Amino acid sequence: MRLEWLEDILAIAETGSFSGAAERRRLTQSAFSRRIKQIEDFVGVELFDRAHKPIRLKPTTIAQSEQIVMIASALRQLAVDLRRGERITSNRIVIACQHSLTAMRLPSLLQKLPTERDGIYVRLRSANLDQCTGMVLSRQADVAVVYSMPDESDDVAADFLEQLTIGSDRLVPVFNAALATAPAQGASEIPYITYPSEVFLGHVMERKILPFVDPCLRHIPRVETALTLAAVEMAKMGIGIAWVPQSLAGDGLASGCLVDLSETLPFYDLNITATRLTGEKNLAENAFWTMLKSL
Repeated sequence: MRLEWLEDILAIAETGSFSGAAERRRLTQSAFSRRIKQIEDFVGVELFDRAHKPIRLKPTTIAQSEQIVMIASALRQLAVDLRRGERITSNRIVIACQHSLTAMRLPSLLQKLPTERDGIYVRLRSANLDQCTGMVLSRQADVAVVYSMPDESDDVAADFLEQLTIGSDRLVPVFNAALATAPAQGASEIPYITYPSEVFLGHVMERKILPFVDPCLRHIPRVETALTLAAVEMAKMGIGIAWVPQSLAGDGLASGCLVDLSETLPFYDLNITATRLTGEKNLAENAFWTMLKSL
């Protein structure tokens, strides 16, 4: 049963005549009558009482009128949803991003996206670095935006990948400003927030930070977390020194509740990179990548 057929039946029920229904449906009366005959041939029964003037629905048709209205409405909505779904598919981009970048960098990047056509639909997936890369390689994400170590080669670099360096950040040691004098005054130990060794910042800590702490300072891990946002909050509370991206600690540093201890303790500069697979792309991904190239 076609949607237009259901709408024809409803037009007759609402206008009470073939001529009124034909006018509503923008058809000649003869063309409309032929279509009604086609509907009845398809169903196998007469749907209208033509002997009555004005024409009216037969009792069996009246009994199904509510269902006809529901089905017609559902089919209209289905058509709308299918068209909308097609627009979303062609205009959608899935971005995999490390947790701290999702919070601090992605909003400003998305703000720069063009809004032509029906707009661009963005799905953000926040994960650890390896998971972000894996989502791109398995086509679960279109682009990965992650931190990278500028002085180490990229393990996933390959001919089928495109990569851009789109910015930089710095991993800095921060702590509660009121309690931060101890390292500067030659304390023998420092408490710090650590990261799991299997996550990116854990790797950076092991390779680029802890080996360069003054050997006179005994560094003692107090809490382990994979969440940099949690590390910032624990540093504010004085639980331990946290090495976090400077962009993530910006508000705390600006307000004075955190202090940057980079003059006393080691820090490390990070690149921010974007990675995607080569090949044909949709509108949204091309727009996003073009915007990244302009940074």
